[in-house]
Amino acid sequence: MAENTEKCSSVSRAEDSQADTCPTIAQLQSLLDSRRSSFSHRVDEVWPNLFLGDLNTANNRYELWKLGITHVLNAAHGRRYSEGNPEFYGTTIIYHGVPANDVPEFDMSKYFYSASEFIHRALITPGARLLVHCVVGISRSATLVLAYLMIHHQLSLVQAIHTVQKNRWISPNAGFLRQLLRLDEDLRRTRLNKTRPETSHHGEEA
Repeated sequence: MAENTEKCSSVSRAEDSQADTCPTIAQLQSLLDSRRSSFSHRVDEVWPNLFLGDLNTANNRYELWKLGITHVLNAAHGRRYSEGNPEFYGTTIIYHGVPANDVPEFDMSKYFYSASEFIHRALITPGARLLVHCVVGISRSATLVLAYLMIHHQLSLVQAIHTVQKNRWISPNAGFLRQLLRLDEDLRRTRLNKTRPETSHHGEEA
């Protein structure tokens, strides 16, 4: 993984702090484990009006009503025990499903931008409150929340993890961490290119 760190650092902006350089998987895992807790809340607000939670919360419409949830992003769409779908929530909640498996081999990255756009549109809606969930609320759903913070709020992966960890323990699997590292690298490169006045405009559009 040392190669990944060197490559990512090479595209970092000069003003980035040392904490913003791309870490290794082992360093990320150590960061996540440092906040491991024996007790996990079913749901926590990890960003203004953005709640990260579990399946029990998502399947409890009364609980969602008490929280004022208007949008639900289900990262375990169609999976066992997951009741979430547009019919389950009716017209009171806007629903978006991501049929992800919580295994390192699953390509979650193909949903990074579509899920982030759903989160973004929800949070700019006046009065909206969004629940992002999977089964336990620490891996699949956490991965999509981290991607959102990186894409729409220009946070590095480490900064995004620190932000979420202030209110909830999370633990994306190693495969998801690798995909988030690649996203981190791509976003850094894009930001760097935008700061270069010589940058060619003939490259592929994102």
